[in-house]
Amino acid sequence: MELIDLFNNISVLDMKGNRRGDVTFLSHDSRTVTPGSLFIAIEGLKQDGHVHVPEALARGARYVVHDRDLPYREGVTYIRVADSRSALGPLARNFYGDPSGRLSLIGVTGTNGKTTVCRLLESILSEAGHSVGVLGTINYRYAGTVLPASHTTPEPLELQRILRDMADSGITHVVMEVSSHALALRRVDQCRFDVGVFTNFSQDHLDYHGTMSDYFQAKRRFFTELLKDSSIVLNADDPSVISLIGEISKRVITFGIEGAADAAVDNYRLTLDGIEATAHLKEQSFVIASRLLGRHNLSNILAAIAAASVFEVPHHAVAAGIAAVKGVRGRLERVDNNRSLSLFVDYAHTEDALRKVLAILGEFRDGRIITVFGCGGDRDRLKRPLMGRTATELSDMTIVTSDNPRMENPLSIISEIEEGIDKTAVKKVLPVDIGPTETGIYTVIPDRRSAITAAIRAATPRDIILIAGKGHEDCQIVGTLRFPFDDRAVAEAAMAGALEQAAS
Repeated sequence: MELIDLFNNISVLDMKGNRRGDVTFLSHDSRTVTPGSLFIAIEGLKQDGHVHVPEALARGARYVVHDRDLPYREGVTYIRVADSRSALGPLARNFYGDPSGRLSLIGVTGTNGKTTVCRLLESILSEAGHSVGVLGTINYRYAGTVLPASHTTPEPLELQRILRDMADSGITHVVMEVSSHALALRRVDQCRFDVGVFTNFSQDHLDYHGTMSDYFQAKRRFFTELLKDSSIVLNADDPSVISLIGEISKRVITFGIEGAADAAVDNYRLTLDGIEATAHLKEQSFVIASRLLGRHNLSNILAAIAAASVFEVPHHAVAAGIAAVKGVRGRLERVDNNRSLSLFVDYAHTEDALRKVLAILGEFRDGRIITVFGCGGDRDRLKRPLMGRTATELSDMTIVTSDNPRMENPLSIISEIEEGIDKTAVKKVLPVDIGPTETGIYTVIPDRRSAITAAIRAATPRDIILIAGKGHEDCQIVGTLRFPFDDRAVAEAAMAGALEQAAS
């Protein structure tokens, strides 16, 4: 692409070097630079790209975008802008030909439920005959292509490249999880959304945003600044979410279980086998059935119904799409077994999500609820004691373990979780003292594999086991290293071992 065309509608403070030339590739990672590339030096959370300009030039970069002083080299074009990160999105949009303008794009944000709503919409729109792509926490998938997710919402260069490939592959509709990080870092500012969905709002990511107010503002700007000509779907049951309705002059569609909403429900039945309900939309009613569990998933279903209505999806396709989703990976996912145990893996890594999941399981309890969970390192520390209190309040037995400790000491994380536990109501015991009858107890087993195994060995067929925090993840991050670890696979192996132990 011609350099002059690449900077169309982008403010440039200064340009040194040849103003003409063919840009073959864009990169903000010096390791991926190829000959003829334009390298954008941005200040990241951990590293400053300006430091890596020499490496980018050594790999063949001919153009450098920067926002601070750099030593110039002959034969290289330097383009100075006010803020390199802000220029990243427009550059990516121009280089890849504004691909979101060729797609029907749906953005889903909120503290919880994004992945499930996206999966439901993917299924509903597919049932309606559309070609659907998905960008989210689990992976990026479209037209037979499945890519590992680098972030919940990709950086602009990757995002625009994938959107262009989706459009070229015949995709018509794209469902995207939009994280608060992506909104704060302006990753999606150059996307043209047809629909924006706000699922709910509760505490998370305070390690990054600092305060709940700043966290909410990141979400808020999606609806008040970016969705200029879009339809907006809001959760009428969430006071924080619905508070935006007074700030939005665009088309708003509400969904909710508790009160009046555009997408509503009645006669609903929640069981361990799933959800049955009558949905109401635009003064019409239709029956829905889902294998998903719990009230929060009923809310997610209504969010998907509301969003699908923008594209006038027939009700029979909506119902068929909902029914086709047998489960969402790592979201209250049942792990089948030969021990008649009710065992679930869930991504719940916030106090609100953990409370909701345990409340759901509590409605179906016949025996005890046994919860295994930990908290991630280098993440919001304020939620750790809250999760400790919630887990022990709503479980009969809690095993506190390690999650992804990253650069923190796992025992320090566990200690902060324990600070929230009411020791007058819950007794701490040694791992060797847990068994098939104890209630009102918790123990600490730092090794996650051992913790899962201990929970399964202590369980009876009447008990429900919840393994929370990692959900779909297939690795554990310790320090800077990633080790293979899948809660589901570990649980299956532990159950097989328990069967062998019983047989012997």
